[in-house]
Amino acid sequence: MLAYVLWSKLIRADWAVAVGAATTVVMVAFASPEAYSAVLVIAFAPVMVLAWGGISGFVTVTLGMPLAATKLYLLGISVDQEFRTEYLTRFTDSAALHDMTYIDLPPYYPAGWFWLGGRVAKLLGLAGWEAFKPWAIVSLAVASVLAYVLWSKLIRADWAVAVGAATTVVMVAFASPEAYSAVLVIAFAPVMVLAWGALYRPAAGVRGTAGGWAAVLGTGLFLGVCAMFYTLFFGIAVFAVVLMAVVAWGALLWQRRSERLHGHREHAGAQGALELLWPILVRLIVIGAIAGVLTLVTWGPYWLKRLGAQTAKSGTAQHYLPETGARLSFPMFDFSHPLLAALCLVGTVWLVLRAASSRRAQALSIAVVAIYLWTLASMALTAGGSTLLSFRLEPILQVLLAAAGVFGFAEGARAIYQAMGEPGRFRAVAAAVAVLGAVAFAQGIPSILNAEITTAYTDTDGNGDRADRRAPSAVSYYREIDAALLAQTGRPRDHSVVLTADTSFLAYYPYYGFQAQTPHYANPLADFAGRAAEIKRWSTLHTPAELRAALHRSPWRAPDAFLFRRSGDGYTLRLSEDVYPNDPNVRRYTVTFPKTLFDDQYFRTTDIGPFTLVVAKP
Repeated sequence: MLAYVLWSKLIRADWAVAVGAATTVVMVAFASPEAYSAVLVIAFAPVMVLAWGGISGFVTVTLGMPLAATKLYLLGISVDQEFRTEYLTRFTDSAALHDMTYIDLPPYYPAGWFWLGGRVAKLLGLAGWEAFKPWAIVSLAVASVLAYVLWSKLIRADWAVAVGAATTVVMVAFASPEAYSAVLVIAFAPVMVLAWGALYRPAAGVRGTAGGWAAVLGTGLFLGVCAMFYTLFFGIAVFAVVLMAVVAWGALLWQRRSERLHGHREHAGAQGALELLWPILVRLIVIGAIAGVLTLVTWGPYWLKRLGAQTAKSGTAQHYLPETGARLSFPMFDFSHPLLAALCLVGTVWLVLRAASSRRAQALSIAVVAIYLWTLASMALTAGGSTLLSFRLEPILQVLLAAAGVFGFAEGARAIYQAMGEPGRFRAVAAAVAVLGAVAFAQGIPSILNAEITTAYTDTDGNGDRADRRAPSAVSYYREIDAALLAQTGRPRDHSVVLTADTSFLAYYPYYGFQAQTPHYANPLADFAGRAAEIKRWSTLHTPAELRAALHRSPWRAPDAFLFRRSGDGYTLRLSEDVYPNDPNVRRYTVTFPKTLFDDQYFRTTDIGPFTLVVAKP
């Protein structure tokens, strides 16, 4: 009866009757022999729905409300969000696995999140740039609910709600601008607990491990999804899982040694180190096999193309070292966010105190240690001219410590409650402190994301509008440029290659580009540096005939069109080059083409706003 009443408050009355009746039948059929648990079973479903709605609704409202008046997502179409929008636009145009910029190349950056978003956009009839915001928000909401569901299978229900809510709040605050990685950030902590359960399951004595195959499957699936969504997170997840395997083996060896020292011969046995390793290794191999199969879905075409191909020697994605990547991150002492710092500090204390007795603490501790080891390795790698991009792991670290903080707060409050003689209102006070702290932090999220929200309102969208109602940028001419390109080339957008420094044009329309935005987002198979040198060489030619000949001899598909900015007697392109380890990691430079180079019937020139569109006739 109580369950039906709760359903009636959540859904329409007739549905509540149907759902209540159905769940009652199931309860009677399968749970009634244990009446004490059946009462909880029948009431749990509406509570689960309420938790799902609360968590997903929080994500939707917290991100949707500040962005309600703009069609753009956090960071608009600026900086990194430009190439992300370009990628989603590519998969809105076609379901084929393609590089975001270069024609005839498979993707280098994992396509998973962008492919799904592009297919959703196609289904809804939206342009890629227009679908980016709703897809980002929906995917984060769904990922948060899935993370909560996983927590609910690993720990008690009330704790699952608390840790699911807390980690969702932290994820939205610090990871949501990069939505395609944030969907992994929110799941990282429960998956680490799952992975530890898969690899370390001591049975009687020290004789191997038992069970855990569902956890093996779940861990393998997560690693595979990481590989399909975000390479760096795949790397750190694999590293953490392998570290867990090593620690699990060491724990079994230590347990065997301890039992021998204490004379428990019936458990000590004569197992060798390899016998203890084998069950763990088998699970690790199965995890790797599952992840490997999923990895091939997005990475297979790239590796096939790479066989025998020459890749770039510099300018890769690892050539980035901001200040945050040159130091260790300690969110528990970051007092610019005092509530998060307090939660992470409680989590740190709990991890240290409970590492020997709690499997949750062990799993989260190993994951935290893995991140710090990765960061140290990244720092060491700078001497060799590269990095491991450890600064991008900070949101995962924050979520891991926040999850630990929830457990630490719950167990600490219980210990204080018992030490004080179990006062009647203590639980209410502890709950109030937790809720007020969460609300105080959550309502500050728009301030944390202030710069990202502002950019979403000041960037010009694909309709040529700015959400702040100020004069739009030159992006407002893109529609006219697109119409001219379609009319003058006479072919679909994805059949044309455009050379332009205004690469945001490719984020709005699915033309292929001759050159990417920066070397760090360029496919290694495209030879960014070689293309840049070729562009500069073209600009030094003297006659249209020389340019036509150079285009025909190009080692890559030559541009079908050029989109320039006008400057005096020339047309300019503002290009970039890798200058790692400087921060910023790219240097901008200008290449100028004399207007006389296009004074030929082979080229058709059209001035549109501040742009000049030059279309090469076939």
